[in-house]
Amino acid sequence: MQDLRHVYWIGGAPGAGKSTISRRLAARYGWHHYATDDTMRAHVARTTPDTAPYLHAFLAMDMDERWVRRSPAVMLETFHWFRGEGFGLIVEDLLRLPPEPCVVEGFRLLPHLVEQLATVGQAVWLLPTAEFRAAAIESRSVPGEGFVWQTSDPERAARNLASRDRMFTDRLRDETTRLGLPTVEVDTATTEDDLFRQVTAVFGL
Repeated sequence: MQDLRHVYWIGGAPGAGKSTISRRLAARYGWHHYATDDTMRAHVARTTPDTAPYLHAFLAMDMDERWVRRSPAVMLETFHWFRGEGFGLIVEDLLRLPPEPCVVEGFRLLPHLVEQLATVGQAVWLLPTAEFRAAAIESRSVPGEGFVWQTSDPERAARNLASRDRMFTDRLRDETTRLGLPTVEVDTATTEDDLFRQVTAVFGL
């Protein structure tokens, strides 16, 4: 096992509050904050079709093929980050950082991959209800902005994306249950303070 005992991991589905809680933890405890979403472009540049075949197949698609013409189930099964492609690049980045407390967050932190690196009390997955994620997305959405508006049918693209992410959340729930890993259910009644308290409890802070 690579020595990442100083790292705390917050995984989960998109729109669950991972970034908000991670920034708050970093500010409260003086930790480094590593957001995996921010590294995607750099990580894409470090891959090849041999090392990340699903990623490069995705890059070759037009926007309608990515988000409109395929079913949510196919989108789920073929999405490169959900397949774990590029996870090794996250680990490489972390090993280059000083061995000081660090919180890592993002949907790319798949339970079966993180489990090999984290000890008890170092990792948690946030699982939003469909209602919570819809409300979170609506609060951030600006009509005409975002990649779904680059398709020929933004409404269908948005529906497909929501369905795919619901299935991804179900997969995370099943996998964390099977592996005995901690989760926090996030619904519309969950406040930011509630979520912060539950995550810090998992981390024993």
